[in-house]
Amino acid sequence: MSTVDGSSAPQSPAESSLATSIFSAKSPADSDGHAARAAKWRFATQVVAVDSSDNAHGASSVPIFQTATFKGMDGQYDYTRSGNPTRGGLESHLARIYSAHQAFALSTGMTCLDVILRLVKPGETVLAGDDLYGGTNRLLTYAKSHGGVDVRHADTTDVAALIPHLGKGNNVKMVLLESPTNPLLKIADIQEISATVKAAAPDAIIVVDNTMLSPYLQRPLELGADIVYDSATKYLSGHHDVMAGIIATGNPQASKDIAWLINAMGSGLAPFDSFLLLRGVKTLALRMDKQQANAQIVANYLDALGFKVHYPGLKSHPKADIHWKQASGAGAVLSVLTDDTQLSERVVSAARLWGVSVSFGAVNSLISMPCLMSHASIPAHIRAERGLREDLIRLCVGIEDPRDLLDDLEHALIVSGAIVPNVDPSLLPSDKLAEVFRTNPGQWGIERARFFRRPNVEALIDGVSRGLALDGVKTIDSDIVVSAPGKVILFGEHAVVHGVTAIATSLNLRCYGVLAPRTDGKVAITAPDLEAEHAWEISSLPWDLVPPREGSAADEKLDPVLLAALEKLVAQDKPTKTGASASIAFLYLFMAIARESTEAPATTLTVSANLPIGAGLGSSAAFSTCVASALLVAHERVHVPDAGSIDPSHVDDVDSWAFLAEKVLHGNPSGIDNAVAVRGGAVAFTRAIEGKEGGMDSIRGFDSIRLLLTNTRVPRDTKSLVAGVAAKRAAEPHVVDPVLGQIQDISDEARGLLDGSTKTSRNGFVSRLEALMRDNHGHLRTLGVSHPSLEAVVNATAAAPFNLTTKLTGAGGGGCAVTLIPDTFDDAHLESLLANLRALGAEPYLTTLGGPGLGVHTRTPSDLSSTLVAAGPAGLESWASGLNAQWVHS
Repeated sequence: MSTVDGSSAPQSPAESSLATSIFSAKSPADSDGHAARAAKWRFATQVVAVDSSDNAHGASSVPIFQTATFKGMDGQYDYTRSGNPTRGGLESHLARIYSAHQAFALSTGMTCLDVILRLVKPGETVLAGDDLYGGTNRLLTYAKSHGGVDVRHADTTDVAALIPHLGKGNNVKMVLLESPTNPLLKIADIQEISATVKAAAPDAIIVVDNTMLSPYLQRPLELGADIVYDSATKYLSGHHDVMAGIIATGNPQASKDIAWLINAMGSGLAPFDSFLLLRGVKTLALRMDKQQANAQIVANYLDALGFKVHYPGLKSHPKADIHWKQASGAGAVLSVLTDDTQLSERVVSAARLWGVSVSFGAVNSLISMPCLMSHASIPAHIRAERGLREDLIRLCVGIEDPRDLLDDLEHALIVSGAIVPNVDPSLLPSDKLAEVFRTNPGQWGIERARFFRRPNVEALIDGVSRGLALDGVKTIDSDIVVSAPGKVILFGEHAVVHGVTAIATSLNLRCYGVLAPRTDGKVAITAPDLEAEHAWEISSLPWDLVPPREGSAADEKLDPVLLAALEKLVAQDKPTKTGASASIAFLYLFMAIARESTEAPATTLTVSANLPIGAGLGSSAAFSTCVASALLVAHERVHVPDAGSIDPSHVDDVDSWAFLAEKVLHGNPSGIDNAVAVRGGAVAFTRAIEGKEGGMDSIRGFDSIRLLLTNTRVPRDTKSLVAGVAAKRAAEPHVVDPVLGQIQDISDEARGLLDGSTKTSRNGFVSRLEALMRDNHGHLRTLGVSHPSLEAVVNATAAAPFNLTTKLTGAGGGGCAVTLIPDTFDDAHLESLLANLRALGAEPYLTTLGGPGLGVHTRTPSDLSSTLVAAGPAGLESWASGLNAQWVHS
């Protein structure tokens, strides 16, 4: 790109960090700064969390720098036309929420378009949609008549309609899109259009007016657009008390060009207006959630009355599939046809709560007739050519109580004669008169009336509040948040598979999951740590392969036919190995718990962790527990009552389903990982094998123990290691069986130390535990499950002046090592040790044992309850007694 006069634009201000909308329980290091932390937050958090740290007095909000000039020659600012700290704070914040390279605040939305169009030279072509805001059409007409720009309009809902303009030798410089369009709510496939245009015109600029949705619901820069602009007077401000516009750019060149033009023209937003806009932006998510929920109710109501309604939240919308592919909400603007212009005028005039205004996006609801108001500048014949009918009414929905909005709208429809309530014939003088009233309303002065039975307003409202689309898509009431801890096996790794007792305890490192409702009939998983991000139509899943089941507990064995079908389905997206495994496990439980498609809720599971993945610390069990608990709560199979207690049988159910997911992930897991992830605390676990009864007991009473967990970050294969021990035992039972017996003796002694039945001093306790760890690690070497990377950690921690004891934990084969840290260990030595381990390429974690188990946080009808199972080392007794505990954040 170049500037209008072809000169090179100067370097733009400091680049803003890109933002994403991924939930994460991680807390990046403070050194990463505000932008790095914000990049991990969801949008509703990002939009509130404005970085106001760059001010002299520590103000919690960005101050107003109401000055035109700045003193000095070397400062960041010299003249407010070129830059102002208040405007800079706003622009930096907006760049994050737009996923933009840079954002710019201007005086109005139309100023934004004026600046953007200056990137086009005389003779170059602008392809624009055929359903655009009236002011946009007016400015494009001016550019054509006065600037020599070749402006062409096309139906952007059909990519094929653009092809004739993109032939060889085309001079297309810019494509200007709205999606949804104003006021017909037409949908353009932004991603496909961007790709198609770039293939034929590589230098073309894709520009999207995103005012109808705001960056909360749609971020076109992530879909291939180069420049996005919004009338910030609308949703970004939200109160119609400030005029402003925003340009967001997707690459450095676009940023340079726009920055140069804004500085040259002096169109930047004033400081006080920047302050007002930044204040409004903070509530964007909150307002739009309410506004689009109200809009869905109004759209459902008008649709139920039989009116033609334009709204992408209705399944009848012809491009609903495209819209929901690129947007996360339907927005709060809809339009409706009455088939009579004068009738529409009467409806608008009769409204009282709905204010008559040309704009939209404020917290109060507005009603208008575009052809007489916002789009009146478009000649009537052109409006007709583009399908913009004179009887069209546009409704811009606010945050009022939806019952009041429907009451006022219904009153306006009745008073205007647009609808007539079904009349009880007994209230009319004769049956003949009743028949005339129904069949010939013209005799009553009502030519276009629709007879109706009033839709059940409360049912409409309840349906939308539950996330139910008009066609009955099943979903959940609200977000379900769950978490589960990782684990460390102190003694008995690998031997546990062969019936040896393993001593395991939970950690204060956790996996977090959020099961969120959706209304598009899809189920999705987003797990950035696992490289999994997929969505599937629920109806397209292989429901005929789900095996029948009785009872609430999971099946003991996986169904190979269903598993194979899901493996094939997930493979179509070409995922990573880890992403595929996570997706298959999630889908298997999703289908097995629901049993049939009509009972499967449309949801998205988002998972993240501050627990190392693939280090042998039970991350897969924590993930499986999150999946199982979230889905069981969604199906109301696990309840979290007001008191916060969880019935033990529910915990057993979660455990059984988590174990089933573990089987998808690992084939033949021991069961101890999911047992600890669900229950927390510490357990002694013995797997049932032929000739030996299994069981699990809590271990209570042990003191807090500090551990250093070191992730070697060397790839491992749990299945191969487990199979290797089994093969070695089959080939050399005279070697392996005595080792298993010695490991059993170690576990028995360790259990006595941990539960206090073996009396000893604190120093004696630590010394003996270290000796058992050394012995256990030696036996695991014999079984062949250690690894050079683990031995390097063992040697590094044992070296002077540290003199610490380390053993492998989890699967070995790379994996993770556990080091006991005595109470008296010197802090300076600890810092030195951490540096040494990082120098080896490992990643050390300081943590403690015995953290809480399964955490379920879900909204109940009367309260928001939060429960953690088995908080601390109390183990099984804790959850059985219904003990409440606080959330633990590492």
